[in-house]
Amino acid sequence: TVIPEAAYALIWLWIFNPLYGPLNLILGALGVTPPAWLVNPTTARLAFVIMSLFQIGEGFVIILAGLQTIPRSFYEAARVDGATRWQSFWRLTLPLIMPWLLLLTFRDLLVSLQNTFTPSFIMTYGGPYYTTTFIPLLIYEVAFDFFDYGLAAAILLLAYILIGLIILGIVFLVDYRRGEYGWAE
Repeated sequence: TVIPEAAYALIWLWIFNPLYGPLNLILGALGVTPPAWLVNPTTARLAFVIMSLFQIGEGFVIILAGLQTIPRSFYEAARVDGATRWQSFWRLTLPLIMPWLLLLTFRDLLVSLQNTFTPSFIMTYGGPYYTTTFIPLLIYEVAFDFFDYGLAAAILLLAYILIGLIILGIVFLVDYRRGEYGWAE
């Protein structure tokens, strides 16, 4: 739903407020000149990166679930064979959690079209100087501000094709790695 995303954007709008936002109050108390977060193109992008960092917890839970499916005996066997931790990660852990990473990438690519629209629409409307105009907001502007529905549909189609190609590349990589490490069905 849109309501939690709107509330999330409004909370971050308050946090980044240059006059009474808690982040700038903390920076001012530390003697750092607080920036106008959503006015400067560089800090506006940084603000959206900071916001997105608070949304990655769900992915960590999924990766943790994937890691817990790997039997400890695999690591013990690798240690007996003389594998270092780094070799165990690259030759054991990464190939075995690759399907989980594929799931996360697939989900995040599709959800990114939804999760970037509301904050950028509410907080900056794509500004300053289009630095926070993400694909969903661009599609919205083209369709409903400029009334060019055909171009908006073409942009959306290209975005879906790009996402599809990325997902196919990841599926190919997983299938290739699956055959390389011998853990196919």
